[in-house]
Amino acid sequence: MKVQVARIGKPHGIRGEVTVQLYTDAPEERFAPGARLLVEPVPALAPDGTVTVRSARWNKAVLVVGLEEVPDRNGAETLRGCRLFTEAQEDDEDDEAWYEHELVGLEVRTGPEDGTGPRIGVVTGLVTMPVQDLLEVELDEDGRTAVLPFVEEIVPVVDPEAGFVVVTPPPGLLELGRDDADTGADGPHEAPGAEGGR
Repeated sequence: MKVQVARIGKPHGIRGEVTVQLYTDAPEERFAPGARLLVEPVPALAPDGTVTVRSARWNKAVLVVGLEEVPDRNGAETLRGCRLFTEAQEDDEDDEAWYEHELVGLEVRTGPEDGTGPRIGVVTGLVTMPVQDLLEVELDEDGRTAVLPFVEEIVPVVDPEAGFVVVTPPPGLLELGRDDADTGADGPHEAPGAEGGR
């Protein structure tokens, strides 16, 4: 199975390095020198659809990657927005691990773990962070993107086959980032039945 491990961001410096947004919790393994990665869409610099990691280093909290096929900043610019994939190995399979492509598009519901609670939005992304991952949710009410810590206490149920996740956010979490000043806890997005978390 093909698994996305990163999205290429902007060039870094003049030697062809790029920043990457990670979708893996094992960046040191995925971006070890010599590692081969699939790239989509296929760029002119890598017509066979693969690139080879030349170097990888941390610049504060951002991973900066050098690729054998990318000699300079101009080449790095052509890769902006490309996605990097690897083939999942058997030991990658983990019942508790989820990849972004498995989550995007799932309905987000509140309430009991059987998924019978009301829908509040849809999953639009998964941000992999060093401490904990973040689930991005586009809310039905106003189209805002809410960000939820992807932990069992707040996202107790993930059921791709049934097409939904169940969330039990604490009061006020879904109201963060609203343009207006009304962040009261009486909105429709409070999570009823928070005791549904495990």
